Amino acid sequence: MNEQTSQIDDVSAKRTVLVLVIAQAFLGSQMPMLFVVAGLAGQQITPYACLSTLPISLIVFGSMTTAPWLSKIMQLYGRKKGFVIGAFGGFIGAAIGAFALSHNNFWLFLIGSYMTGIYMSAQGFFRFAVTDNASTSFRPKAISYVMAGGLVSAVLGPQVAAYFTGFTSDSTVARFIPIYYAAMAFNLIGLFIFLFLKTIKVPSINAVKGLGRSRRELLTDPRVLVAIICAAVSYSLMNLVMTSTPLAVVGCGFTEPVAANIVTVHVLAMFAPAFFTGHLIARFGVEKIMAVGLAFLTLACVVALQGVQLRNFYGALFLLGIGWNFGLIGATSMLAGAHTLEERGRIQGLNDLIVFGSVTIASLTSGGLMSCIGSNQVQGWIAVNLTMLPFLTLAVGSLIWLLMRQRSSVA
Repeated sequence: MNEQTSQIDDVSAKRTVLVLVIAQAFLGSQMPMLFVVAGLAGQQITPYACLSTLPISLIVFGSMTTAPWLSKIMQLYGRKKGFVIGAFGGFIGAAIGAFALSHNNFWLFLIGSYMTGIYMSAQGFFRFAVTDNASTSFRPKAISYVMAGGLVSAVLGPQVAAYFTGFTSDSTVARFIPIYYAAMAFNLIGLFIFLFLKTIKVPSINAVKGLGRSRRELLTDPRVLVAIICAAVSYSLMNLVMTSTPLAVVGCGFTEPVAANIVTVHVLAMFAPAFFTGHLIARFGVEKIMAVGLAFLTLACVVALQGVQLRNFYGALFLLGIGWNFGLIGATSMLAGAHTLEERGRIQGLNDLIVFGSVTIASLTSGGLMSCIGSNQVQGWIAVNLTMLPFLTLAVGSLIWLLMRQRSSVA
């Protein structure tokens, strides 16, 4: 009976996966596209050089502050309504961004960036939505398949940015405006895609009020704590380096289309392993895959510190993407198995609040390191990558602590 129920659940889960893979492919294209240009646009119109990456920080901050209330909406009304709100927020954010650039208004540009963060938050719930009605065995694969939808966005988003910046002699921020029009179009496509998503039922807040552990109690669970730490480190360090990359590449004399191509390779590396990451987790265990992810992030840091030639940028960003994939999917799988159904909305909202809070700080820090540390972009790039080391130490240390704790409990 349980086996039959699992099969039925996975039929529904596979439909959800298909819709969200398509959504990740098209709506997700706006994120790498905007991450390529938002810092460069900010650098041109900001009154303070150290705040050049603040537009990217506001995208992430918008995602962070949206996660708690969007999670509650999804519990009350289902995932579908939450995703529609995200796409609508992304559309409004892109429209404000285009208007702000046409008027060289940095502060209005920040408001548009914050609204884009509403979509980014909704996209973050894609990986959780596919676990809602999936069996335990299918859950890691479902997460991986949705993440793999990012392969299309990895190519489409940055190449749209490269097209509009590479075929114009305009050096003003006006050259970035068509990119924001494209983001508006992606969000409209997303609203259509979500029409095919069945409402995924999750326990309502009223139904589970008082049930399960509190947020404080959840954070004392070793597996929950380590999952959140490793997710935060993987995501924030990836964002720290990726946000800095267009500034570093252009600052070292290369063109904006070259920077877009490097981001394309990076995002491909972020999502391509997702085809088999779930299988690797099922075979070797989530802890080992998370450890491999942290190892790739460390290698990315080493390669980046070897120089500022194109091979260094491509190599470091490629390794960074793989490390993010293993680290985040591993941490998401660990978290998904460490709480009850009644605790789901509570822990997912808390997880995204902590993770995107870390990413917000990282993205803001990248602008300060690139523009205000040292006398040139090379010194800023070195500072960015050296900043990775203490946080990698924290994540590795927490994972080792968990493994030692598990072994001692077995003994």
